[in-house]
This record gives sequence, C-alpha cells and structure tokens, in this order.
Amino acid sequence: MQNNKLNWKIGGEAGYGIMVTGQIFSRVFSRSGFYVFDYTEYPSLIRGGHNSYQLTISGKETFSLEKSVDLLVALNQETVERHKDDLTPGAAVLYDEEVVKLSPEEFSPKEIKLYPLALAKLAREAGGEKLMRNTVALGASLAIIDDDLEVLEEIIGDVFKRKGKDVVQVNMDVARAGFNYLRRNFSPDFGHKLKKVSSRQRLLLNGSEAIGLGAIKAGCKFFAAYPMTPASGVLHYLASQEERFDLVVKHAEDEIAVINMAAGASFAGVRAMVATSGGGFSLMVEGLGMAAGVETPLVIVEAQRPGPSTGLPTWTGQGDLKFLLSASQGDFPRIVIAPGDVEECFYLTMEAFNIADKYQTPVILVVDKYLTEGHATVGELDASRVKVDRGLLLSEEEMSKQEDFKRYELTPSGVSPRSLPSRAGGIFNANSDEHNEYGFSSDDPKVRTAMMDKRMRKSDSLAKELPSPKLHGPKEAQDTIIGWGSTKGPILSALKLLEGEGIEAKFLQLTYLSPFPAKFVKKILEKSRKVIIVENNQTGQLAALIREKTGIEIKLKVLKYDGRPFFPEELGEKLKSALKGNA
Repeated sequence: MQNNKLNWKIGGEAGYGIMVTGQIFSRVFSRSGFYVFDYTEYPSLIRGGHNSYQLTISGKETFSLEKSVDLLVALNQETVERHKDDLTPGAAVLYDEEVVKLSPEEFSPKEIKLYPLALAKLAREAGGEKLMRNTVALGASLAIIDDDLEVLEEIIGDVFKRKGKDVVQVNMDVARAGFNYLRRNFSPDFGHKLKKVSSRQRLLLNGSEAIGLGAIKAGCKFFAAYPMTPASGVLHYLASQEERFDLVVKHAEDEIAVINMAAGASFAGVRAMVATSGGGFSLMVEGLGMAAGVETPLVIVEAQRPGPSTGLPTWTGQGDLKFLLSASQGDFPRIVIAPGDVEECFYLTMEAFNIADKYQTPVILVVDKYLTEGHATVGELDASRVKVDRGLLLSEEEMSKQEDFKRYELTPSGVSPRSLPSRAGGIFNANSDEHNEYGFSSDDPKVRTAMMDKRMRKSDSLAKELPSPKLHGPKEAQDTIIGWGSTKGPILSALKLLEGEGIEAKFLQLTYLSPFPAKFVKKILEKSRKVIIVENNQTGQLAALIREKTGIEIKLKVLKYDGRPFFPEELGEKLKSALKGNA
C-alpha cells in the first residue's frame, strides 16, 4: 500500500460522460471517509474536444490536486498521448481496447500496468449502451484498487433515481460487469490500495456550491446573473434551490441589467448578489460605481479566467486583481475578499453580506475556475459562526422617531442610517450625482469634499475590524511564502513536500485585499529572510499591490499564467530552488 492515496484520472472526448463519471468517483471516496480534491479540464468549445477529470484521494487531509497520475482511465487514444508523461512509476492504464492501442514498451522504464477492456462490449452485454463505457470503467477502477461496489451502487442509486428503477439497475449491472471482468482476468497486483480510514462521510462541495450555500445562509433573497464560465456554477446552484429557500434567481439579458437589478433589489431591502467573470464584470463597472455612490449594499462574485478579452473561457487564472481594485471611475471604497478554499468560500460569502450591509457599499468576492469548479471534502459547515448583521438599517419604529432624516448624514464612521422605501419619515433622494446629506444634487466644493471624505472613511472603519491575514506553518520560520485565493492549497501541499526534505517556510495568506493590511504585512516581510510570492498571473499583481502599500519590493516570484492551476509537485521544486538561493 502506498500511503493510502491515489491520483485517478479519466479522459476522453466531450460527450463521453467524463464529468459525471469523475463526480461519481469523487463521491464514492468522500462517502467512504477519504479526503478528496478534484478538478475538471475542458476546452473552450461549444462541442467536442478533449475532456479530463482528475482526483487526488487520500486517507490524510489533502489541500490540492496533484499533477501525477496513478490510475489513468483512457476512453480514447488522445487521453494516453496527453497524460502519459504524468504517470507515476508502477501506475496503471485502464483503457478501451477497441479504440486504444497500447504496448508496455511505450511506457518504459516506468513499468506501467495495462488493463485493456472492451468497454462498449461489456456495457452492451450487461444490458446497457455504448455510452455507458464510463460506468464500466468505474466498476473496473474499483476492482483494480481492490475496493468493492457497495458505495458505488449507493451513489448510482442517488444519481439516477429520478430516471427510474430500470435506469438505476442497468447502471449497476454495467458497473458490476466492469468490476467482475477485471477481477476474473487480471491479478490484483496494483500497488495503490485504499484502506478505509473512517466511517465518517465527508461533505463534497465545489466553490460555486459553497458560495451559493453561504449566500442562502446569509439571507440572500435576490440573485441575478448572465451565464459566464467559470461563474455559471453559482447561478446553476442557486437556481436549483430557488423554490426551497424562497429566492428570486434571475437570468438577465446582460451584465448591465444584472447589476442594476441587484442594486434595485438591495435598495428595496433584500440582500442581493450577482456573479460573473472578468468580461461580464467589465460591463458592471458603471453599476458598481452607482451602487457605491448611492451607498447601496451589494455582493459581487467575480470568478476569474485568463484574459484579455475572451481569453481562455474555460481555464483558470488570477489576472483581475488590479482591475477589481480600480474598477469604475472616481474614488470610493473597493472592498475585495479572496477565499482560498471551498470552506472559506462559504464563510467569507456570509462575511461579504455583513460587510456590504454594515458599510452600505459593494463588496467583491474574487475567486477563479480552480475554486468554483474544483470539489473538495470539507468538515461540517457551521453557519452560526457568522451572525447576520444588517448594519444601520432602521426599523419602522426607529424611523417613526426621525424628525429630520438625512440618508447621507456625515458620521465619524462614514456610515449613515439607512431607510427602506415606503417607510414613514424615511423619504430621501437616491442620487448618483454628487449630493448633500439629503440626497439632493450639489456641486458645492465643501459638500463634495465632505461627501468624498465620508464615503472613504468606510475603508478606515472596516480596516480596524478585519481579522489579520492568516499565517500557516511554523511562525518562527525565517522564510515567507505569500499567496492569495486558490494558490492556498498548492502552497500548503508544496510546503508539506518540502517539510519532508527538511526545508521550512511559513505561508502568509492574504484574504482581505482591500482595505489592505499594510502594517501587518510589512511587519512580517521585514522580519523575513527570503520572501517568495506565488500568483497565477503574468505580472505579479499582488506583489505590485504590496509594494504600493508597504514600499517593499518582492523580487522572488513564482508566476504561472498558462490557464492551469499550480500543482504541488512543480511548485515545490520552484520554491525549493528559490529558498536555496538558485532562483
């Protein structure tokens, strides 16, 4: 047994059921008590192209997907050609012998084990169709690692129950056909066996689902979006929960309509959220400024993908940070929060709603495809950790006591009492022009200066309340790795690998990027021997922000911008080289 861990990958042409197969395999092991991290890759095409789905399964906590592959399921020849270099020594390839031709010599000297199966034939013999080759492969994969079919059959029942008992049964029969054929025809000599470590069933979520759950628990009642990868998952999830939680989910005609609808819903008193990617956010920036100017709460999920322009629509990256920090014209508080994993997506979405309400301003939750579409096992999510705070939203009773209501009253914190439409005593102008305390337009220089200062004080007030950035690993370590967003998992995994080689560093994770925790960051960096920043963009955008806010230039950068996430194996090597002085 090799550390009770397996890296499994399935690949084939679009339409082969790659995604549902990968999700079922993930659920088998999350339900069996394992830690799971998965991720899917697919081309930016309407139809066709190569799809793959990869899992890292472990009896110990895992933080990210690994690049190496222990068991590759190839539904076509292209899968082998694309991924054979990632196979570990002693790995296995389970393939459809009717369409894939392989020989052991191709994989020398790795001594790869080959498992040829006539997948379509086995599916048909079991009463299924050619399309169910993927289900045959699921059963065969479990046989290779010496597992059983019990949990797989439970999940097949869950996934296909809406299609009726006959569909459930034929899928079980097809999976069993692959399982039994493998057991009868091949010896059980594969080195990776997964021994169940816990009877605890772990929750398996991707970032989109976690954001949606966080929004629901925060009391969100209006969500609008125009579908745009990789933010569409939030729309799909909330739409599926619309009736259950009394939500209004609106698929609008474009992102301009999206943000204006949500701002209107928030103005009317409900918690509102939108989700988009960089191109859609480009259309939202005027609405963003309007919401800030009329001091209306709003949560915006911006799921990054590589740009510029259409860029790589179905791939991942972190190239939007500078854009988010300066989007829309003029000066106003831009609050930007970057969750680092699925669990943080849940809790920080709840926090984002509280901040938006408390400071009466838009809040941007920035994620990326690696987070929104990658599943991970998480512990029990406890919504009670984040108490709902609607801020200075006055009740009808409080409004009845107002004699001279100033919606934009100048206050030390920058936050003014807020009224909802139709409440007696709470009439005011919501004006996107510069305005006085009542909301009436004004170009008086004193009014302008006072209102600008008032709005900007919100950032100062919020900065005093925000938690400090997170430090992971040995705090006494002399060297510091910095990252934000989805680089968290690969960095933690890479440092775990380096720890085994006696190399030690701490990880500074920046979650609240604006307002920026300049004093805390500067204190950590000034005490560090070496500082290395890890980002999924070409220019080191966080490094530039750190220099702007602290005056410290970070020269050691590990940057990746090919549309793929960091993998701990490659990141570990780059960090080791930099820490040893060979960068």
